[in-house]
Amino acid sequence: MSRLLAAALTVALAAALAVGAALGVVALLEATPDQPNNPLITYEQAGQGS
Repeated sequence: MSRLLAAALTVALAAALAVGAALGVVALLEATPDQPNNPLITYEQAGQGS
């Protein structure tokens, strides 16, 4: 019975650790500010007619 209890506790601890890690990753991703979407290269518009 002792091994079964140890296995059950190990599984429960591993599941809690996995959930905690997932929530931590989500919190870190939401804390990162969004980067501006500025183009690196811009082209000037050619004048109409010459």
